[in-house]
Amino acid sequence: MTEQALSEETFKPGADNRREVVEGADARRVSPIDGLTDLLQGQSLFRDADLSQVISAIGDSEVLLLQPGEILLTPGSQNDTVYLVLSGGLTAHLDSGSPIEAAISIEPGECVGELSAIDGRPVSALVKAALESRVLRLSGKLFWDRLMVIPSVARNLLVVLADRMRRGSTAIIAAQRKQIELDYLLQELDVARQLQIGMLPMRSPMFPERGDVEVAGMMEAAAAVGGDLFDAFFVDEQRMFFCIGDVSGHGIPAALFMARAVSLMRIAAISIADPATLLERINDQLCSGNDANMFVTIFCGFLEIDTGRLIYSNGGHLAPVLWRNGKSCELALPRGTAIGVMHGISYLSSEVILETGNILLCFTDGVTETHAPSREEFSESRLMALVESNAPHPLDTLLGQVRKQVAEFSDNPELADDCTMLAIRRQRGFGQATKN
Repeated sequence: MTEQALSEETFKPGADNRREVVEGADARRVSPIDGLTDLLQGQSLFRDADLSQVISAIGDSEVLLLQPGEILLTPGSQNDTVYLVLSGGLTAHLDSGSPIEAAISIEPGECVGELSAIDGRPVSALVKAALESRVLRLSGKLFWDRLMVIPSVARNLLVVLADRMRRGSTAIIAAQRKQIELDYLLQELDVARQLQIGMLPMRSPMFPERGDVEVAGMMEAAAAVGGDLFDAFFVDEQRMFFCIGDVSGHGIPAALFMARAVSLMRIAAISIADPATLLERINDQLCSGNDANMFVTIFCGFLEIDTGRLIYSNGGHLAPVLWRNGKSCELALPRGTAIGVMHGISYLSSEVILETGNILLCFTDGVTETHAPSREEFSESRLMALVESNAPHPLDTLLGQVRKQVAEFSDNPELADDCTMLAIRRQRGFGQATKN
């Protein structure tokens, strides 16, 4: 349909036919169209009405051409105009008191704005174009004094309003139902988060009753629940098992896979003294029934507290930072594939002596691969520098400083990935922490 001047029968004789833009919508295109009679014939508001009376009552009212997404009415604004949808379609976004949006469609033949034009109260919904739409703009006085006196129009308006109220109630109920479902899901996620926290040794320091070793850990998930893990426990009086890991993905699937991995390692560490053999068993167990093709990187080891002998193995995880003699370096790792990828993989073990005062900091990639706004990574070098500058402090202070620096570096308190660290330091003895 071409956009051209309305036919003379659509205008009041002698009227000023200049087009005006609705106040507050300077960018809106306003265009009269021909064929208005044909359009009005299909409108439910004018069903069974005398169209000649309708055309005469409408007079020189203008037609607005709205683009998709263009806003017609905003909540809280004053309005004394009724808008009749001629073509396209609008949506009214209602405030249902729920974060989940409730919206109803305003179809051709329906009007919007009539309620605020009746009672003079502010607009209660956000109304915008869903499609390219033509909307007839009618002043409130014209609508009520000239259109509503036409037989059938007032009755049709009640039918239109009743139908819209029905659809509005349905939309609000649907939004509230979704909110209830969301609340229930959030409750389940909170329970899952509590269970996950309960599985990991979140107390720091982890063994305050011992003076010969200091251990601190932290895990902060990017989602409600995460896939990172860490653990540390004594298998006998002088031998401590510890591990850190990072499950592929995020959310509940990663958390479930993490819980399974932690449980299996705790069982295996009681009877297996070699970390490479332990990883081989865990790998085969996690491969079984792994239809989701998930995997986990793991670094684990056994530390003999009295001698400082650390025997460790690696399954695709990042190299821990080793601090000794005032300097930080990466711990040399044996090669090893991520756990859960393929049955029958062999792993290797390595050994190192942790001297008194040495620190071993294990971490996941949520620490070193955090990006600044410039896309630069936090990096292992920054982490090692932080370990050097904070080594004299308690390990929980060291971990707190790293987490703070990572947040400042990313310029975002929200995590893009799970952030997990586990730090271990040998001590001279009860109450005698060493500063190297």
